[in-house]
Amino acid sequence: MAELRAESLVHTLKKVAAVLKQEDIPFALGGSFAVYAHGGHSSEHDVDFLIRKVDVDHALGALVAAGFLAERPPEDWLVKVFDDDRVVDLIHRPIETPVTDKTFVDTVVRPVDAIHMPVLSATQLMVHKLLSFSQHYCDFTRGLPLARSLREQIDWERVCQDTRHSPYAEAFLVLLDRLGVVAYAGTPERGETP
Repeated sequence: MAELRAESLVHTLKKVAAVLKQEDIPFALGGSFAVYAHGGHSSEHDVDFLIRKVDVDHALGALVAAGFLAERPPEDWLVKVFDDDRVVDLIHRPIETPVTDKTFVDTVVRPVDAIHMPVLSATQLMVHKLLSFSQHYCDFTRGLPLARSLREQIDWERVCQDTRHSPYAEAFLVLLDRLGVVAYAGTPERGETP
């Protein structure tokens, strides 16, 4: 049953990507399917695309014309489209940082079930995951499979640099060091090892 669900999500992912490409809307695949595209372990429950805020209305209009249902949830950092019961998040402000043209520079074109599309880099996926941890959400079990499965593709120095302001990210990086996943060299300011 889970395999059928994943197959139908991949089909939905391909449909959305095709519409965005046809409409010349810049985008990047994010979330668990981006991890999958890099060859990593993922848990598919929805599809995440990053788009610029300026493209939200255009994307929603094109996707509704293609048969999707649209929703503007109360959260002000994304919109959603539905393909039957399959959810696609169109995120324009992940981790409180707006998606810009610069966001799309940090992508890699990967085939996802025979459709080539821009996918967030493994490094950026790890940064997003670490910066999502907070006092209200700090589930390290969601970050461990990502770190383990993509560790060779991740620029860990950049991860440390881009997440240095987050004590939750630092705690996760120390955990990775203690588990022997990757060595942690401390934050650049301190330059110390745990």
